[in-house]
Amino acid sequence: MKRFRFDLAKLLELREYREREAELELARAMGELSSIESRIRAVAEERTLVAADRFRPGRSVADMRSAEHYILRLDRQKDQLIEAAAKADLAAEAAREAFIEASREKKVIEKLKEKRLAEHRKAAAAEELKVLDDISSGSAARRSVGGSLST
Repeated sequence: MKRFRFDLAKLLELREYREREAELELARAMGELSSIESRIRAVAEERTLVAADRFRPGRSVADMRSAEHYILRLDRQKDQLIEAAAKADLAAEAAREAFIEASREKKVIEKLKEKRLAEHRKAAAAEELKVLDDISSGSAARRSVGGSLST
């Protein structure tokens, strides 16, 4: 029996490549989103510390005003980061959808390969059974012919 050869092997390789690329893009998008969320937390923590320290005894009016301006700048920065996080979340969702689609397309070809392989194995088993039948019926025929010749 000849070896199994899948005619769409190149297409399967292409689909696997696309799935890997989509997975890498998803990882990059998720990393970007995680980085932005980390910066949002850092800005919020910084704002909390500055706000708590703003009215500490011994601070001058200029120090308080400076702290207030810094808090306003941190608020603006946080708003910008929240907007960037929303965009990054949309990009991550699009990358997730692209990965799911690439994975689905690859699985279709893999299922077809599995089906063809099962058909190949079934045909190989049938051919092997046929050969064994031919061998066994041939040896029985030779015995009967051999037995007739010796009498």
